[in-house]
Amino acid sequence: MLNADKEFLAQKSALHRDFYNVQKVDTHVHHSACMNHKHLLRFIKSKLRKEPDEVVIFRDGTYLTLKEVFESLDLSGYDLNVDLLDVHADKSTFHRFDKFNLKYNPCGQSRLREIFLKQDNLIQGRFLGELTKQVFSDLAASKYQMAEYRISIYGRKQSEWDQLASWIVNNDLYSENVVWLIQIPRLYNVYKEMGIVTSFQNILDNIFLPLFEVTVNPDSHPQLHVFLKQVVGFDLVDDESKPERRPTKHMPTPAQWTNVFNPAFSYYVYYCYANLYTLNKLRESKGMTTIKFRPHSGEAGDIDHLAATFLVAHNIAHGINLRKSPVLQYLYYLAQEA
Repeated sequence: MLNADKEFLAQKSALHRDFYNVQKVDTHVHHSACMNHKHLLRFIKSKLRKEPDEVVIFRDGTYLTLKEVFESLDLSGYDLNVDLLDVHADKSTFHRFDKFNLKYNPCGQSRLREIFLKQDNLIQGRFLGELTKQVFSDLAASKYQMAEYRISIYGRKQSEWDQLASWIVNNDLYSENVVWLIQIPRLYNVYKEMGIVTSFQNILDNIFLPLFEVTVNPDSHPQLHVFLKQVVGFDLVDDESKPERRPTKHMPTPAQWTNVFNPAFSYYVYYCYANLYTLNKLRESKGMTTIKFRPHSGEAGDIDHLAATFLVAHNIAHGINLRKSPVLQYLYYLAQEA
């Protein structure tokens, strides 16, 4: 506010630059929501018109075509509109993690999400690849618009990295206007109950071992090697308001963490940071790109989350709870200035 007049004069003196032709970068876009709802609607209607007989999903023991999926939902292309699609954010989604996640289901239907907004489906993510390329084309046409798209690696199995990289490379998803950030959902407890993992170490191995392998020998995962050149950061995501046990110095190691409880936020943060730090040192020594640690922190929950990420993270997303701690606010401010 004190420098508003100076900034106004500086803007006036910058020739050929205004809001429309200055470079703008959106650093918090979930890839499944990178298109606006009108774009998604047009794409769905187009596919329903041009490829109605494409087999797109296997549900309840049956392979279904796109036309049959819409018939099972009692919908037609004519019925669809943006309100029925219901994927745009509104006031009901703020501070409600559950309602926020539901917005990724077009028309409230998980099968439409699987068909149009997933890259690991029956059609190998072809629809999402085509939709993504259209978004890339729009960004290139706008010239001054850049984006950082967030896409998830869950840590359920090591093949997730190769599957994702294969989708990126095979669909030629490269744009000078776009980089990628990997989100890691904190869902150990869910995978443990499902019997997918036996310990927290399994999650860490599934996330980091392929990255160490491809760094040591790029030929071991050639497509992943190409994809990692476009990956700029790691994020940790989940509902921070969930109650959690406070970490202590007597916490079990990841290999010993075999109970059904989800580790605390700071436990996740530390082990992801430690693995990523070592990985980055290795990649740096081989002249490869490095990956920054930029977790969600301070959106809700304990103030300890912000203290933990201050110690280990390069940046954080949100930080809303900083207002509850003047000391942490000041530390984050100093770190930003530095």
